[in-house]
Amino acid sequence: MTRDEVGELDRTLEWLLGPATDRLSRRLAEVAGLGAPEARALLDAAREVLLDVVRRKVIRVLVLELNAARVTGALTADDPAGRWAQFLAHAAEESYWHGLTRHYPHLVGRLRATVENRVAAIATLAGRFAEDRPRLAALLGADAGELRKVEFGAGDSHRGGHSVTLVHCTGGTVVYKPRPMEVDQRLAGLLAVLTAGDRYPIRVPAAVVRDGYGWAGHVDHRYCATEDELAAFYTALGHWLAVMRLVSGTDLHAENIIACGPVPVVVDCESVFTPRPPHPPTGAGEATDRVAEQLNRTVLRTGLLPGRGAGLGWRGVDGSAMGGLPGEQPDIGLPDLVGAGTDTARVAIVPQQLPPTRNLPSPHPRLAHHWPRVVAGFDAMAERITRLDRAGALEPLLAGFADCVVRVIVRDTESYTELARMLWHPAGLHDQAAAEGRARALLARHSMNTRGPGDPDVHAAEVAELLVGDIPVFTTTPAEGWLHTPGGLVCGPRVDQVALALENWRTADLGLERRVTHAALVSAYLNQGAEPELGRLPAPPPDRTGLDRRRRALAAGLVRELAGEAVRGADGTATWFAPILDRSGWQTTPLTPDLYGGTLGVAVLLAGYRHEVAAGRADAVDGVAELLAGTVRTARLTQRWWAEQAEHTRRRPDPTGGYIGLGSQIWCWLALDRLGLAADDEGDPVPDALFLARQLPAAIAASEGPDLVVGTAGAIVPLLLLAERTGDDQWVDLAAHAGRALVADAVVTGGRAHWPAPNWPGGIGGFAHGATGIGWALGRLAEVTGERRFADLARGAAAYEETWYSAERGAWMDPREPDTVAAAWCHGAIGVGLATDDPEVLRRAASSALRDGIGWTHTLCHGDLGTWELLTAALAAGVAPDGLDRAGLDAMVLGSLEANGPTTGLAREVYSPSIMSGSGGIAYQLLRMHPDSDLPSVLLLGDGPAR
Repeated sequence: MTRDEVGELDRTLEWLLGPATDRLSRRLAEVAGLGAPEARALLDAAREVLLDVVRRKVIRVLVLELNAARVTGALTADDPAGRWAQFLAHAAEESYWHGLTRHYPHLVGRLRATVENRVAAIATLAGRFAEDRPRLAALLGADAGELRKVEFGAGDSHRGGHSVTLVHCTGGTVVYKPRPMEVDQRLAGLLAVLTAGDRYPIRVPAAVVRDGYGWAGHVDHRYCATEDELAAFYTALGHWLAVMRLVSGTDLHAENIIACGPVPVVVDCESVFTPRPPHPPTGAGEATDRVAEQLNRTVLRTGLLPGRGAGLGWRGVDGSAMGGLPGEQPDIGLPDLVGAGTDTARVAIVPQQLPPTRNLPSPHPRLAHHWPRVVAGFDAMAERITRLDRAGALEPLLAGFADCVVRVIVRDTESYTELARMLWHPAGLHDQAAAEGRARALLARHSMNTRGPGDPDVHAAEVAELLVGDIPVFTTTPAEGWLHTPGGLVCGPRVDQVALALENWRTADLGLERRVTHAALVSAYLNQGAEPELGRLPAPPPDRTGLDRRRRALAAGLVRELAGEAVRGADGTATWFAPILDRSGWQTTPLTPDLYGGTLGVAVLLAGYRHEVAAGRADAVDGVAELLAGTVRTARLTQRWWAEQAEHTRRRPDPTGGYIGLGSQIWCWLALDRLGLAADDEGDPVPDALFLARQLPAAIAASEGPDLVVGTAGAIVPLLLLAERTGDDQWVDLAAHAGRALVADAVVTGGRAHWPAPNWPGGIGGFAHGATGIGWALGRLAEVTGERRFADLARGAAAYEETWYSAERGAWMDPREPDTVAAAWCHGAIGVGLATDDPEVLRRAASSALRDGIGWTHTLCHGDLGTWELLTAALAAGVAPDGLDRAGLDAMVLGSLEANGPTTGLAREVYSPSIMSGSGGIAYQLLRMHPDSDLPSVLLLGDGPAR
C-alpha cells in the first residue's frame, strides 16, 4: 500500500482511535514532570503505532466487506474508485462497526481491549520516564534532557500491550524495556571477567535496573572500517558462541545483535539459563533420536549460527545473528493490500525481500572467509571459561544469575504470528469459539512435538493473549527452572538451571561443538556451489599407474569412514548428521530420507558397494550389510512417520522432487530393488516406492516450483521407472499429469521456454533448478507418451539454455552471479552436457567442464566426480577435448583425491555422507569408474543393472 492508501484506510479507524488518544492525552497531562511538548511527542507516536496495530488486524475484514458490498450492489457509485470512496465513507462511521458485530460478535470488544492495553502501557512508560529521567544520565553520560521523539514497537507487544521502545531525548537515545533487567547486569559482570584485557571486548548495553522494568543504552550500528576490525568482529562472534553455550542462551537471532564496528553487541539477553526439554521422539528410530538430542545440546540451540527457517511464510529465511547475508535470502510472502482505490481491492501474499538487519559488520560480508576466526574465537573463549572454572571462580559468577527473571522461548514468534492471523481472520472473528478451539488444538500438537507445556489451561491463556494482540511470554528464574506461564500458571519440573549449565559445560564435547559450528556455515548460503571463498585445489602431476588399485583403495576408505561416522540405535537403525539440503535450504540435522543428502542416497551407495564387491570390482569392507540394513530401516521409519504427520496435522505435502522429495525416494527404492535389496531380510523395496507414489497427486497439486531437484519435474522420471517396473500405466498417466502442469506454467517466447520460479520470476537455466532439467524430464516423458507438446517444450527449454551460453568465454554464464561462469551439474556446463542429445552442445560442455569445472571440490553436484561423468560421456561420443583420454581423466581425479583428501565444499572440515554434496557421492562414482560397472547414474536418475 502507498502512504495515501494507508491514510484513506486509517480514516475508517478514527471512531476507535480518536477517543482512545483523547484519553491518553488526558492521562499524559497528569504525569508529573512530563512537559507538554514531550506529551505531544508521545501522543504522536502512540497514534502511529495504534493505527498500525489496528489496521493489520482489521484489513481482511474491511476487504471482505468491501467486496461483499460490491457484489450485493450496496455500493452505487458509477466507477470502482467512486465505490471505494463510498465504502470508506460508510466504514468511517462508528455505527458501521457496531453493525458488523452481527457477523463478528467480538470484533469491537477485542479492538477496544487491544487499544486500551496499548494506551495503558504508553501511559505507564510516560510515568516511568518522568520518574527515571535523572537516572538516565548513567547511560548517556549527560542529562537526558527533553524527550523529543518516541518509537514504539521495537519488538512484539507482551503482557498488556507493553513493548520495547526507543526514547530519543536531547541528551541522547535510550531503550525502554518493560521486563526485569537484572539478568543484563549479571551478564555484563560475567563478560567483564571473561574479556578482561581484550582490545574489543564483547558486551551488552549498560542498564538502569528498576522494579520489573529498566532502561538500556542505545547501540548505533556501524560497519567495520578496516580488515582488522572485521577480523576482530568475527573472533568476537566466536566468543559469544562460547559464552552462550556456557549460560544456555537461546533466541540470539539477527535482531538481537547489533554490529558496532568490531564489537557484536547483544542487545537482548533475556533468554539465558533456560530449561531445555529433551528432544521429543521423532518417529524415525533411535539413531535419529540420538542425533537430534545431541544437536539439541550444542551451540545450534543459541540461534547465533546460520540456519534456515522451516515455518509457514518464513521457509528458507536465515534469521540468525551470524547469517542473514545479502543476496542469500529468499523472497518471502507477506500479506498486502492489492488494488487499493477500487472496489475490487484484495489482500494478497506478495513476494518481498526482508529488510536489512543491523547484525552485519559490512555491506558485503565475507562470512566464509572469516569463519575460521569464529571457530578460533570459540576455542579461545572456551579455554578462558575452563581456566576460570578450574580456578574455582566460575561457579560464584554464575550463581549471581540464580534469582534473575529470564524468558523461556517455548514457541517461536512465527508460530504465534500464524495463530494470531487465524484468530483475527474474518472466519475466526465470525466464529471465535471455533477459532479458539483450533488454536488450542494446534498449541497442544506443538507441545507434543516440542515437549512444551501441555496443560490445556496454559494453551487457553496463550490464546487469550493472542486475542488482544499480545505475544505470550513464559519466564523462569534459573534457581527454580519451572515455567511461569501466561495466566499465572506454573508448570514443569524444578531444576537448578545454573548448576545444570555448569555441569553441561564441564561435560561438553567441544569437538562436537566445533564440528557443528563448521557445518552451520553452509546454511548461510543458498547454493553451495557458488561460494565466493572456495579456492581451487592443487593439481598433482598425473600418475597413470595402478589406477584400479588406487580406485578400490579410495572407495573402500570412504566406505569405512561412512561406517565409522554412523550413529546407531539399539533398534537397528542407523543415521548421520551433516549439512543437508532440504526444501528450506541447508540445515544441520539428522539425515532425511532423500537422494540428495539423505539416508536413501546412502543406502543406494551401500547397496552399490555390496553389488560391486560381489562382482569383484571393489574390496570387501566389514559391516556393509549391517549398515545397509540399519540405513534402510531408518529411511522406512522416517517416511512412514512423515506420512502419518501429514495425515494428522494437515501439513503441506512433501516435495515432489527427484533429488529432494517423493520422486527422489521412489527412485532410490527402485534402485535398491535393482541392486538386490529384495533378496535380503530388508524386504521388497517396490511396495515402498508405491507407498510414496500414492502421495504424489497431492504433492504435485501443492508443488512449490517446477524444478527437477524439489519441484514438479522431479516426479516424472521416477514415475516412468515405476511404471516400467510394475507394468502399471497409471504411473505414466501421473507423470503426464505433472508434465501438463509444467506445460501450463511455461513461458514460451520466440521458441524459447522457461519457468518462473521463487526468486527467479524471469526463469533460470541449469539442470537442478532451471530450464535444462525441466526440459530433460519433459523429453523423457515425450519418449514414453509420444505427446508432441512435451517434446516441443523440451526443445524450447534447450533453446532458452543457449541464451546463457557465452561464445566469447566458451561457457554457460551463472545467472545467480553476474559475469561468472557456471560449470557444475546443478548449474552450467556439466548439467547441460549430460542432458543434451546434441553432440555440438556436448562438445562445448566438455570443453568448459575441463577448463572451468575441475579442481573446486570432489562432489557430484559441483565437483570433480560430476565433471568426470560428463567427460566420460564426451569421450564415448568422440567429442572430448583434445588430448583427453579415459586413463588420463581417471588419473586426474584419483590424484586429486589422494593429494587433497576428499573435499566436499564450503564445510569441508565437516564429514558429510551426502550422495550429491558429500563423500558418499565420491565413493559412488569411484565404483562407477570401473569400466564394467553397471551402477545407475545418480546425475541422470538411471535405471541401473538388469533385475
